[in-house]
Amino acid sequence: MSERSPSSLVIQAILRQQVVPVFYHDDASYAQQIVDICYKAGIRVFEFANRGANAFAVFTKLREYVTAQYPDLLLGTGTIYNAKEAEVFLEAGTDFVVQPITTADVAAVCRHFDVPWIPSALTPNEIFHATRLGAALVKIFPGSIVGPDYIRAVLAPMPNVKIMVTGGVEPTEENLRAWFEAGVSVVGMGSKLFKDNEDHTVLADRIAQVVQLAATHQNKH
Repeated sequence: MSERSPSSLVIQAILRQQVVPVFYHDDASYAQQIVDICYKAGIRVFEFANRGANAFAVFTKLREYVTAQYPDLLLGTGTIYNAKEAEVFLEAGTDFVVQPITTADVAAVCRHFDVPWIPSALTPNEIFHATRLGAALVKIFPGSIVGPDYIRAVLAPMPNVKIMVTGGVEPTEENLRAWFEAGVSVVGMGSKLFKDNEDHTVLADRIAQVVQLAATHQNKH
């Protein structure tokens, strides 16, 4: 297992970057290419989704690659449903765990490893429950269904909650500004950021633009 930063420092890094690419591919060499592009574009936090039969094998190779090539890049795992899945990836060196749901058993395993646990919620009650279980950052999914106005309304009575919205976030200045101005701390971007069979130069330019847009927003606050 690779050496890790304490959970609080990882959360700070995620909040500082404000943009987390969410990616899955069943070919390790291709996944490495995507990490290369993201890193060169300014990304320092990357979420690899546990979405295919080959996900763990790809992650272990990606973990070795990132440790060797980009020791300052945080590599986390998404789409974790239960404690057994979480423990396997945690033992393999994941830097943070993201769930599409909220489960107390995954929260407990992450707490044991001192690794950030980012569960998903939607309603105010679910968000509150997640924070009570120890989430320093709560994912709202699917973001595009509820929109920025919903986030603004939810944060009004719970302003100290840190929100990461994922699902339908567009890599445009207008969309990103709408989310950040609504009070979102972090955006997760998957299919809207990565296009199938796209030229890597175009992808690199898009990622660099998103990183710059997030940085511009942060500098204003």
